[in-house]
Amino acid sequence: MPLSDFVWSCLAIAGILYFGICLCIYRWQRRLIFVPSKGLSETPSSYGLDYDEVWIREPPTGQDALHGWWLPVDGSCGVVLLLHGNSYTIGDNLSQAALFHRLGFSVLLADYRGYGLSEGPFPNEQRVYADAEAMWQYLTTRSGIAPESILVYGHSLGGAIAIDLAARHPDIGALVIESSFTSMRDMASQKPYLALFPTHLLLTQHFDSLRKVRSLAMPTLFIHGQSDGTVPYSMSQVLYQAAQDPKALLLSPNADHTDVADTMGSDYDHGILSIARSLSHLAT
Repeated sequence: MPLSDFVWSCLAIAGILYFGICLCIYRWQRRLIFVPSKGLSETPSSYGLDYDEVWIREPPTGQDALHGWWLPVDGSCGVVLLLHGNSYTIGDNLSQAALFHRLGFSVLLADYRGYGLSEGPFPNEQRVYADAEAMWQYLTTRSGIAPESILVYGHSLGGAIAIDLAARHPDIGALVIESSFTSMRDMASQKPYLALFPTHLLLTQHFDSLRKVRSLAMPTLFIHGQSDGTVPYSMSQVLYQAAQDPKALLLSPNADHTDVADTMGSDYDHGILSIARSLSHLAT
C-alpha cells in the first residue's frame, strides 16, 4: 500500500473513532454524571434520631414518588432541606442530617428519582430540578412551613440543584453550598482526556450554577475543602465572587470532598449558625 493511502486510512480510522467517542459522550453522559444506588445503607435510627418516613408525589401526574425522611426538632430554629450529591442516597447523608439536627434544625432529606427507594426513571438534569421542587412544595405547601424559615443545603451536585431551586424561589431563607462547582462544562475541562473533544457542543447536562448564582439575593454560605480531589475549591471561590451580598466563604485547608464538617469541627458549626441567623425563627 502506498504511504499516502496508508496515512489516509489511518486518518479515516482516527476520524471514525473520534466521532464514535463524541457520540458516546453525547449519549451516555448521564451515566457519567449520575451514579444512583438503590436501597439504603442506614436509617435515622442508626443515629438515635426520631423520624417520619415520607413519600412525595411528583406533580402533575403523581405517578413517581420520592422517598424521604422528616427529622423534627421541637421548637426548631428553622428547617433544612438537604440535597445530596450524585452518588449518594439519603442513607449515606445521615451524618450531615444529624449535624443539622444537633444544631437545632428540623431536616427533610429525600432521594431523587432513581436513587434509594424513590420511584421513577434514571435521573437527568431537569428531573432532579423537578425533584427538588417537589421537596420544596412538600415543605411549603403541604406542610405549611414558611419559606423564609427554610435553609437549603446542597453538597456537590446537590449544590447545583440547590442553586437552581434558589433561583426559582427568592423567598428561601438561606443557602449553604458545599463542595460544589461552577458548571458541568467547567468540570469537564478538568479532565485531560475530555479536552480533546468539543464538550461545549456535546453536553446536554449543563448545571450552570455560575450563571444562576449571580441573581440570588438570599444569604449564601459557600464551603469547600482545599484538599478536595473531586471538585477544585477554586470553583467555590468563583461562585462566591459572583454571588451578591450577604454571602460568606468558608475554606478548610485539610478537608477533602466529603469530610469538611468532620475536619472543621466547631468552625463548621459556627459557619452554619452564622448564615442561619437570617432565618425566620418559627417553630416547626
